[in-house]
Amino acid sequence: MFIERKIYPKLISHLQKRQITVITGMRRTGKTTLLRELLRTVQLSNKIYIDLERMDNRQIFMEANYENVVRALNQRGISFKERAIIAVDEIQLVPNVTSVIKYLYDKYNLKFIVTGSSSYYLKDMFTESLAGRKKIFELYPLDFGEFLTFNNVEFSSIKNFDNNFLLSEYQRLNFLYNSFISYGGFPEVVLEEKNEDKQDLLNDIIDSYINIDIRTLADFRYSNELFKLIRLLSARIGSKVDYSKLASLSGISRNTVKSYLEFFEKTYLITLLPVYTLNKDREIVKAKKLYFNDNGIANRLAELSSGVQFENAVFNQLKHFGDLNYYSLKSGQGIDFILNKEFAFDVKESPSETDLKKVIRLAKRIGINKVYLIGRHSIPNFTEYIYGGSIM
Repeated sequence: MFIERKIYPKLISHLQKRQITVITGMRRTGKTTLLRELLRTVQLSNKIYIDLERMDNRQIFMEANYENVVRALNQRGISFKERAIIAVDEIQLVPNVTSVIKYLYDKYNLKFIVTGSSSYYLKDMFTESLAGRKKIFELYPLDFGEFLTFNNVEFSSIKNFDNNFLLSEYQRLNFLYNSFISYGGFPEVVLEEKNEDKQDLLNDIIDSYINIDIRTLADFRYSNELFKLIRLLSARIGSKVDYSKLASLSGISRNTVKSYLEFFEKTYLITLLPVYTLNKDREIVKAKKLYFNDNGIANRLAELSSGVQFENAVFNQLKHFGDLNYYSLKSGQGIDFILNKEFAFDVKESPSETDLKKVIRLAKRIGINKVYLIGRHSIPNFTEYIYGGSIM
């Protein structure tokens, strides 16, 4: 059964354009499901789905003579004398595939829909060979609104941030929100009923990332070394990245640690959040804060406090609303998230009026007057905060 993601209407709209539709994201976020559904909706018989995880399909796009690719697809029922839709899954598995697609796109009336498991490959290679010919859509694990949809729970997407805790919504959504915080948003994990099976699926996703994505996309030889570093990173969620300390703890050189983190970010495992500042030079110098792009993965890698789990979940909710930064003073005081340089959010499991006054005072220093607390629990006699489960 197909369950619609928030990105789906944009993909449907882009089907009408000749530009190549590129869906990228971490493994097992639902790219193949979307690709098949898009192809199913096309009212055209001259179409084909090609899965490059199959070796015989890879061979099609490894032909040195690109007209042989045309012949091979023709043998599979595609006519190049009329408009055709070609859906190609997992394109990162064939290094030369972008050159083949460019040739076919330029010569024939074709619409390509393609998926790949990483921006590390797709963004870099597509920029060089398919400039102006493609649009990239990034697919993440489910946000909390999509999580509710997958659980058949009705909700209204937040229009304006409302600094007013609603007990009724807390009581309605708290169980589900706690599950989202614990197990994250990978579709198959969300659909699994038993917690032990959710954990097994998350272990399998982590294993696939290390043993398939990393080996496919990068020239990194030491998977044990990489896994050790990933575990170290998961224990530092919400903290500023200290490359020298990570190098010391992991036994990896500082430059190699930086290369690994760049790779982890480009393959959607983590996000490095920049500081908010009016001084661009300071932004470059100031350390970035680390977050994982899925709570379930983070929780399988480290024993995280409930506060850290909550902060990472809020990050994964807010990132869908625009550009995020953090704000920090030399004293150590700061604001967890600045959204679109307009909204300030501080995250507290059990927020208080004192917390609100403090974040208002800090936000005033940087000229932001839209200030909010985000809380997890119901607090007696205090309601001036947003319940985390209402951000969707």
